[in-house]
Formats: sequence, C-alpha cells, structure tokens
Amino acid sequence: MNLAIDVGNTFTKIGVFHNGNLIEARRCLTLSLIENIQSLTEKHPIQNGIVAFVKNLSDDQHRWLQNRFEVIILDPSKKLPFHNKYSTPKTLGMDRVALVAAAVKNFPNRNSLIIDAGTCITYDFLNTQREYFGGAISPGLRMRYEAMNKLTAALPLLDSVHPKNFIGSSTEESMHSGVYYGIINEIEGFITMYQNKYDDLTVILTGGDSHFLRDSLKNDIFANPNFLLEGLNHILEFN
Repeated sequence: MNLAIDVGNTFTKIGVFHNGNLIEARRCLTLSLIENIQSLTEKHPIQNGIVAFVKNLSDDQHRWLQNRFEVIILDPSKKLPFHNKYSTPKTLGMDRVALVAAAVKNFPNRNSLIIDAGTCITYDFLNTQREYFGGAISPGLRMRYEAMNKLTAALPLLDSVHPKNFIGSSTEESMHSGVYYGIINEIEGFITMYQNKYDDLTVILTGGDSHFLRDSLKNDIFANPNFLLEGLNHILEFN
C-alpha cells in the first residue's frame, strides 16, 4: 500500500492507496502528522510514500518519515507521467505537478483543464498528447477578502458567504458579491476560452473552496476534493 502526503502550513492531507485506489483520506493539523500516520499504519500495511511540500515539515517529522517508509520527496528531479513544457520548471509548484499527474491517470488522452480553488486559484492545462504548458494563477477566495481589508482604510474583514443577490445593497453585500461572482465569472471565462480553442475539454474542480463554488458554475465539471492525492500516488507508482 502507498501513502500520499500533501503537507500544508497548517493542515495536511493524507491518502492511503491500494492498487491505485484511494481507500482512506484524512485532513489533520500538520503538527499531528506523525500521530495520524501511526494510526493509519495500525489499519493498513503501508510500505511506500510520497511527500509534497516537505519544507513545511519539521526536521523530526522528516526524519521519522524517512526511517519509517520508502519515501519519495516530490521535487523537479522526479520522473513525471507527462511532458513538462513549462518554461520555468524549477518554479512550478509541486501541487500543480500532482494535479496534472492526476489528470493523466483519470482522463488519459483528453484535453483537461484542472482548476484548484485554494489559497490561490490555479488553472492548469494538459492536452491529448500529455503535454503540459502551464495555465494561470489568481487570488483565491480568502485572499480577496483579506486584500480588500488590508489595502483599504475602511473595508472590513469578512467571512465568505454566498451572496443573496449579485447586486449588493450594502458595503458588506457588495464585497460578498464582488468576491463570489468575480471568482465565478473568472472561472467560467477561463473555461470558455479553453473550450473555444480545444475540443472535448474535460474540466476538473478541486481544492478547499471547490465545495463553496461548484453549485454556481454552469459548465459541466468533475468535482474531486482528493484529486491532488491521486496525482501524488500516480507519480509515486510512476517512479
């Protein structure tokens, strides 16, 4: 069995895979990573692992993982199941690499647009020849609220809510409308641009804010909150 670990600054996602299938997934505080993995090993005979964003691990956590499993640290030197045409591959985020690998596995020989709605919103395109050229990066949901608060003198810091109307009748409602519908129209606009250029486009939505956004998107999409973990496991098996 394989262990896929996506290490975040505060939270970490862990997936256990058997024969390519995700059989258990967890989200935990990064500080409690070892305790969660220990409890998983009591249930599953895990042998191999892959870790993304190892810089967010403490030295003790890093050593523990290396001593416990055969672990691959995902970095630009690893073999990938697609042709990376990105002009600056060393600056390419490993989260984006894993998402593209998941598209290769789940939608082979398809034009795929992967949209990851997290701290930033990333757009990554993979063509039918498994060629990856890049995409786009824009501010995510929380970042937009924080920017309006920090970069102005009077706008408050709000929690995200679904606006009742696209016409905001107060300052707070206007902010909610601007953030929410701004993101929705941005995503729809990107999808339309790719659809106009590429036939039979498959669109995948993932990331922490995907559940908050997906019901308002008009285009057909595949929503998969564990897409990044699936990509990590595919890279592990490919290596």
